[in-house]
Amino acid sequence: MSQPLTIVANIHAHPDKIELVKAELVKLIAVSLKDPGCINYDLHQDNENPNHFMFYENWESRELWQAHMDTPHLAAYVKATEGAVAEFTLNEMSRIN
Repeated sequence: MSQPLTIVANIHAHPDKIELVKAELVKLIAVSLKDPGCINYDLHQDNENPNHFMFYENWESRELWQAHMDTPHLAAYVKATEGAVAEFTLNEMSRIN
């Protein structure tokens, strides 16, 4: 049986592209919450560094998260923010308790 998966994705926008990246990230929320296996899909913005965004996501399984990564809405986000994101890191994590 597959284990639940937590994703922590950090997105750093170029300073002159903060609003563009933010708008495109917000677009992902409602549609991603409808993806099979999505438990939560929470977007955060750093209070002191507004170009830093973080998604905290929980998925029923890694397989369902991988299917989400291949969706048209993720492809549209990547295309819309091309050149606007300075840094992106993603951590796949498992809950301990």
